[in-house]
Amino acid sequence: MLLKLLPISLLQCMLLTGGQVLMKYGLIKAGDFSWSWQYFLRLFINWQFICCGLCYGAGSILWMYIIKHFPFSMAYPMISLSYVMGMFAAIIFFHEQIPLVRWIGVFLILTGCVLIAK
Repeated sequence: MLLKLLPISLLQCMLLTGGQVLMKYGLIKAGDFSWSWQYFLRLFINWQFICCGLCYGAGSILWMYIIKHFPFSMAYPMISLSYVMGMFAAIIFFHEQIPLVRWIGVFLILTGCVLIAK
């Protein structure tokens, strides 16, 4: 069962992480936040923000498949892999420095996923 769950969980996590990265780029491109129609128009015609929504939509459809076909107690913790992917996305796309304590957190998340999958 894990051999079926893991690849589609990883794909779902990639879609979630990709959506977050695209959202950040879209928000940066939209400029300073304001409660104005102009700001939201800039946001909703921004291709990064539109692609963010597409990633979330595809990820949600995949999530529906996952929770329909796998035990929830096994499937839900696999979402935490998106946090790990988010850390790597922060390094690759936003050139962030990750402190040791966060790497320890990533290790604990991965350890938890291994334990849950057994």
